[in-house]
Amino acid sequence: MSNLETVQHIYAAFGQGDIPVILDHLAEDIEWEYAITSPITPWLQPRHGRTAVLQFFEALSAFEFHKFQPKTFLENGSVVVALIDVALTVKATGRKIVEEDETHIWYFNAEGKVNRFAHKIDTHQHWIAYRGEVPQEV
Repeated sequence: MSNLETVQHIYAAFGQGDIPVILDHLAEDIEWEYAITSPITPWLQPRHGRTAVLQFFEALSAFEFHKFQPKTFLENGSVVVALIDVALTVKATGRKIVEEDETHIWYFNAEGKVNRFAHKIDTHQHWIAYRGEVPQEV
């Protein structure tokens, strides 16, 4: 299976709620949310190791998903980039998050396992939704 096919397989498993299949594609020492600049929300915190990544998926129970649509995939060697359209509501606050072209970056090691992953998203929008704040107009 190519790296691109692996990422597509991971998204298919996510759509079915099959987290063990996703974890099987991750290296034991994976860096999840590498180089993130805003670890305020529970779902966007840096994690290290496959067991810690499970906490990310548990944190997603805070959402009601309306849309999760992987639509574009780019592959170059050991890197796959996916563009995703996402719409969800933070259950605790009722605030919606809508992302067009949310970017996911997947790095693979020589064994074909994901060893680095990051969301590149509007972290401010996520923070506002998590806190339940109404954004101020500029």
